[in-house]
Amino acid sequence: MKREPETGDSLESRVLGDSGLQSQTLEDISSAVRYHSWLTDLALPYLGDNPLELGSGLGDYAQTWLDHGVPRMTVTDLDPTRLGVLRQRFTGDPRVTVRLLDVVTEVSPSRGADAHSSMVAFNVLEHIPQDVEALRAAHRLVRPGGAVVMFVPAFPFAMSEFDREIGHVRRYTKSSLSQAFAAAGLELEEMRYVNIPGLAAWTVGMKWFRMTPGDGPLLRVWDGVVVPTTRAIEKRLRAPFGQSVFAVARVP
Repeated sequence: MKREPETGDSLESRVLGDSGLQSQTLEDISSAVRYHSWLTDLALPYLGDNPLELGSGLGDYAQTWLDHGVPRMTVTDLDPTRLGVLRQRFTGDPRVTVRLLDVVTEVSPSRGADAHSSMVAFNVLEHIPQDVEALRAAHRLVRPGGAVVMFVPAFPFAMSEFDREIGHVRRYTKSSLSQAFAAAGLELEEMRYVNIPGLAAWTVGMKWFRMTPGDGPLLRVWDGVVVPTTRAIEKRLRAPFGQSVFAVARVP
């Protein structure tokens, strides 16, 4: 593991929401292995040889991508506790650089020699009030032609109290995310809704009944039965709606 010099260590934290609840939720849903596999497989073809992940959390996505052959990558977080987890997890792994990164205020030289092959963020962009500025950072951090891969929660009507507690500023539609990409000067390549039944489950469970995602029999049934079936269907048919939006754009 490499640790870059970080002026960001002295930055005031920009983490929105209950950081402890965020970390606990990441731990609780880590047993959803089929769902995790679905999401990581969506992004894998676009990552290239040196991706930068925003908001890497506990490092589960990064570890899977590394296990699937990504030769090196940079993982980041703003939360000090999760940053510590990342440093501990990837200690001794020369493929991984761990750094604190505020993507909105990042001032790295434009497209330097160490520019990344892609910038990827799963369930992170919705936490950033200045989402267009975060996307625009790809012009500084990613080499020309590199991918910007985003996975975000879908549909404002599904916004729940849990969303707000963990720091979600917004939920997206394909239209609103397309507009953010365009405003950031990125060229849209792929966009789709993901997880049709998940939208209904989230709206009913999280919004109406104020549930909290967590490990247990319900999650295991969902991951073991619903996820594989939904993944197979959405591989053949374009989902008209879903719990999330998956999108890929390119840096000119």
